[in-house]
Amino acid sequence: MPRMTDEEADALDELVTKNPPKVSGDGKSGFFMKHKGNIVILDDVSAAWLRVTSESTHKPPSELIGEMIREKIAVGM
Repeated sequence: MPRMTDEEADALDELVTKNPPKVSGDGKSGFFMKHKGNIVILDDVSAAWLRVTSESTHKPPSELIGEMIREKIAVGM
């Protein structure tokens, strides 16, 4: 992707300053606000395993994680 020239950047800045983007005023929160307590960051090995297993089993990562947790609960951790 080509870089903007200084003139193009100035023109874009002026356009956005004079016409700020509209923010949704419908009162609905986005994904991250709705799930902010449920976001988990994985290490690289765990993320890779989850991605490969998800692709090979055709199950979404959330389903695989749920199955692992239910197995742990069933055996009493």
